[in-house]
Amino acid sequence: MDAPLPENNTINDSIHLQNVVVMRHGDRIDSLEPLWVTTASRPWDPPLVEAGRIRAFCTGRKLKTDLGFPIHRVFVSPFLRCIQTASEVVSALCAVGDGPDVVSSRGVTIDSSKLKVSIEYGLCEMLNREAIRSDCAPKDGNFGFNISELEAMLPTGTVDHAVKPVYEELPQWEETVMGARTRYEQIIKALTDKYPLENLLLVTHGEGVGVSVSAFLKDISVYEVEYCAYSQLRRSLVHEKKSFTAGEFEVLTHNGQSGISYCSASPTATGAMHDEM
Repeated sequence: MDAPLPENNTINDSIHLQNVVVMRHGDRIDSLEPLWVTTASRPWDPPLVEAGRIRAFCTGRKLKTDLGFPIHRVFVSPFLRCIQTASEVVSALCAVGDGPDVVSSRGVTIDSSKLKVSIEYGLCEMLNREAIRSDCAPKDGNFGFNISELEAMLPTGTVDHAVKPVYEELPQWEETVMGARTRYEQIIKALTDKYPLENLLLVTHGEGVGVSVSAFLKDISVYEVEYCAYSQLRRSLVHEKKSFTAGEFEVLTHNGQSGISYCSASPTATGAMHDEM
């Protein structure tokens, strides 16, 4: 597709490679403590357990050392477990002088100039009974996300307040599974087209990570996405003057790598891979 390049970007080479990492959140409390939902004020929005925070920070450190390219921007679902995951991952990516014994963001010094973070409704959980039990969903349909409060949970100085979200509000409750999958595919394409010269990290939910593989790797079905699993996508962009033509995304993640398992698709492989798995 053809699209304008962002202002103030000069390109020396005619071909640019854009990298995208799509990551699931860490371990959520209701999978460890099933009775948590019975007393929670927001049972549809569980936080991470401590092991989830540690897993997220360590995954962020792995990305920092293993990817071979920098992350310029992070986009994150507004659900609390994703915000907390992004906070740990961003802290690890921006950490200055952290030793191998550091396993969480507590007390870590960061360089907030390394990347910017924004909340994106389009990366949210599937809003249907496949992902959120009907007895846990808000009765009035209001999920009650306070964006200012959520932004305050992210590492100081990393939030880009100038960014306008692609989805300005949540999808409607009871979206279909196929509708949610289409949304995940669309938001990946929309964000990469919006920031073609930057490498992106998208922190989302299990189904979103699955779509990041199945939408761009034909005839496969993703059947498992572990906590903090992530996929890697890459595409080439050919530049001419102030526009670019983008190639198709290449999936760099192999079966069983970085917590994602998939197989050849079958006609019956249509079940959703929601976050309660």
